[in-house]
Amino acid sequence: MKTGISGLALCLGLAACGGGTPFNSVTVVDGGTGTGGTAIPEALANNLKSFAYNPTAQTLTVTGINADDSQFTAAYRRRPGLDRAGYEAYTAQDGSLDRHVTAYVKDINGTRAAVVVTGGQFEEFFSGAAYSSASYVAPVQPGTQGEGGSVTYAGNYVGLLNTAGSGEDLLAVTNGTPQGPLSVQAAEVTGKVVITGDFTDASVDGIIYDRKVPDYNNADASYDPNSADPLQVTNLAMDSTAIA
Repeated sequence: MKTGISGLALCLGLAACGGGTPFNSVTVVDGGTGTGGTAIPEALANNLKSFAYNPTAQTLTVTGINADDSQFTAAYRRRPGLDRAGYEAYTAQDGSLDRHVTAYVKDINGTRAAVVVTGGQFEEFFSGAAYSSASYVAPVQPGTQGEGGSVTYAGNYVGLLNTAGSGEDLLAVTNGTPQGPLSVQAAEVTGKVVITGDFTDASVDGIIYDRKVPDYNNADASYDPNSADPLQVTNLAMDSTAIA
């Protein structure tokens, strides 16, 4: 199975470069069911239908991300011990034999995004990401009244891998339970990102670099996620047509 990554800094960058759903303290973001310029791209939303996040109360509710792709809604638990690079962690697992889910979410001055990935179970993973902005103002090309110019976001990056992590948030199972059918906990990946949105030609490019997989780095100090390794966690160049 090829290792896949869902990342959050990219969502925040895209939200800062485009319109979104207005919100107050709680936001429900359409995860791919809308149309027009502000709809979440289907490839990004994937299994995620929507999320509601209250940064003050630190609550997160997610719709979607389940095996039958129905409108199942779940309240996630806050997990400060899993926070990475300034992104808040939330998890969900109904029972010890059920699928574990990890989510990262962040709000920056009215721009917010969430990425959600399940741990592998029965050789299946489910994932999705969505974003929204209430503070978006299109830049104006110098000397004109029209939109133009560019905006650059530089900061921390967090993502989730469709491979097993450390498993510290998994619910305990009865002694003697076979490991084969149990869910794993998705591994996190951190790094740095620079994204530039060009409003003149409606393009986006950038790079994600200095990436690390904390669960593996802590276990093996010689592990280098930016080299040719089993997880293939290398620097990612991004453009408007192919953003990983």
